[in-house]
Amino acid sequence: MAKIKVTQVKSKIGATARQKRTLAALGLNKMHKTVEHEATPQIEGMVVKVKHLVAVEK
Repeated sequence: MAKIKVTQVKSKIGATARQKRTLAALGLNKMHKTVEHEATPQIEGMVVKVKHLVAVEK
């Protein structure tokens, strides 16, 4: 399965509680932190929900 790198590029201040929980579930708790995940439909769906806060590399 393919891997994707997700980096938080915008602060979660002002984001909804749901978006904050999604960032935490992705393992992003600080600005400019990068995590690597398998490109599953569940992870890709989570990234779509917070696409304005993160940058994605395939």
